[in-house]
Amino acid sequence: MELINFKVGCKTISLKILDILLTERFDNNLTTLPNNNKSFIGVKDYMDIPTPVFDLGIILNDISTEQSNAQILKQLRAWQEKQINWFNTLECNLLNSSISFSKNDTELQDFVLFYKEFNTDNEDLKLTMSRFDEPFQTLLEIVKEAITAHSKKNHQQVAALLEKIKRNSLIQLERLFESAKEQITLDYKPIIIFTTKDGLNPHVGLLVDKVEDNIDYKKEDIKPLDKLTEIGFDIDPQTKNMMRGLIKLAEKHSVLIDPSVIFKPAQLEEHASEKTEAYGLF
Repeated sequence: MELINFKVGCKTISLKILDILLTERFDNNLTTLPNNNKSFIGVKDYMDIPTPVFDLGIILNDISTEQSNAQILKQLRAWQEKQINWFNTLECNLLNSSISFSKNDTELQDFVLFYKEFNTDNEDLKLTMSRFDEPFQTLLEIVKEAITAHSKKNHQQVAALLEKIKRNSLIQLERLFESAKEQITLDYKPIIIFTTKDGLNPHVGLLVDKVEDNIDYKKEDIKPLDKLTEIGFDIDPQTKNMMRGLIKLAEKHSVLIDPSVIFKPAQLEEHASEKTEAYGLF
């Protein structure tokens, strides 16, 4: 049976190709309705049939990719502003020959942890974040030299070193900040998957980040989740109900999803074994 893989945040999910009617770009043009389900984002017509659309990121990750991206952008903007303010204050103090002070970059040390521990599946963004270290460490080294020159009252050297920082390290860091923010914004082009239970009519729409690839699977390729969910961690019943197993990919696993049981009424959950058989896994 052929599957199509989709990216949802840090997770990869798989759907049977027969469960998919259509995928289309999400243009944020859904009709919103009052609803207590936080993953429900609105209604979209498929062949003149109003179809509810749910954010799979909220279902699986408890946060949408859009919200996650917004948080990262907020952090980047905060660090960018903090770095500028820190350098402006430092420059003002160094150019004031009457002030005596020592190196104080402790407030920026958390930034080192931020870019070194930053985790993403976006290879371009990962590369950009890895490039912060060299200009940032260079900036700190030159600042150290400038403070030493200031303590020796070599004001001409101080001014020259500050100009060197502004012409090189600061410009590089500013470009990296802008590049990282742009990559986060431009990389997010979510799509809606219109799913079906009968091959003709839409069931629900699922918002995902992007299409990955398609694969063929066999019975032995599907690893059941029963033992995993019995020990170590809990999964929300509704989420657990739609997860059919794990599929081994090159470097990680994909979660096989059965969209026909998403948001199925509680009284039908007792027929889990029937649903598994109907999904054609075993």
